[in-house]
Amino acid sequence: MNLNQVTLPVKDMEQATAFYLKLGFTQIVDTPHYARFECPQGSATFSLVLDSGDFSNGAVIYFEHEKLDKWVSDLKSIGIKFSQEPTDQSYLWREAILYDPSGNKIKLYWAGENRLNPPWRVNKHA
Repeated sequence: MNLNQVTLPVKDMEQATAFYLKLGFTQIVDTPHYARFECPQGSATFSLVLDSGDFSNGAVIYFEHEKLDKWVSDLKSIGIKFSQEPTDQSYLWREAILYDPSGNKIKLYWAGENRLNPPWRVNKHA
């Protein structure tokens, strides 16, 4: 099994699409109510769906990059605002936090080997 994609609700498709293009993703589907993007590396995709109602999305979407600090610096130089600068976390990830125009929380991070193999990894066999 593999995770196909994550879909985020957005209030303004044009504004949201511009934001994710600015972050460096490639748009592969473009409609007035739905957009899909592929990540610059790997085969992961994520999408946006227009939601005209009130919503509060508690999910957090994570995008990993080995050169996190440079990526954040580059994004800040083109006007992307962060609510948290890259910070080392107790769970061995380095993370920066920002929000898209619809208020969806995004973490840009680097975890390296600790993403799949943290020192406290549980190995259970079904």
